[in-house]
Amino acid sequence: MTGPRPRGLRRFTGPRPPRPESCELCGTPVPPDGHRHLVETEKRALVCACTACALLFDRPGARTGRYRAVPDRYLADPGHELDDAAWERLRIPVGVAFLFRNAALGRLVALYPSPAGATESELDPDTWQSVLGAGRLAGLLEPDVEALLLHHTPGRTTCHLVPIDLCYELVGRMRLSWRGFDGGAEARAALDALFARVEARARTLAEAGPA
Repeated sequence: MTGPRPRGLRRFTGPRPPRPESCELCGTPVPPDGHRHLVETEKRALVCACTACALLFDRPGARTGRYRAVPDRYLADPGHELDDAAWERLRIPVGVAFLFRNAALGRLVALYPSPAGATESELDPDTWQSVLGAGRLAGLLEPDVEALLLHHTPGRTTCHLVPIDLCYELVGRMRLSWRGFDGGAEARAALDALFARVEARARTLAEAGPA
């Protein structure tokens, strides 16, 4: 019969406590939820940042450097709605997609969540532009750090301007919870919760005032 494990081995065989989050620039501990993010534009990657470091890259003069601070604005434009015909033109195989303007490429990049992570749409950028370019949200979009988040349900397609880190949070949640061909009940519940959060935080352009 196997006896109890030596105490010295338990710290290797037992579950490890979660590693605390820290600022990736200065090493300062940050809370798991609610800390700021930067976009490392060359790698198209998110970087965790403390408030002090994020403020360094939150100024107009810092918008062309290696890092850009992700804003915290959520906007909606009720005057620009997409009908089912417009959604069909986008040829997205799932009911969610997001677009951001890549400064290095000089064009919109469209992605949608999948079991493998973020998948880039192969649709011609001119089609995306024709469907969404006339909307005021597209004109307000900050390159690399904000996205247009689309959600299609039968008879309705919503479009919100959101921080880019929310879109990658969405991708991560879908990847973890996706089951079967269409995502399954768990993925749909996570999606509904995220969009409820977006709609609760979003201001209309009239409420937001001048950009």
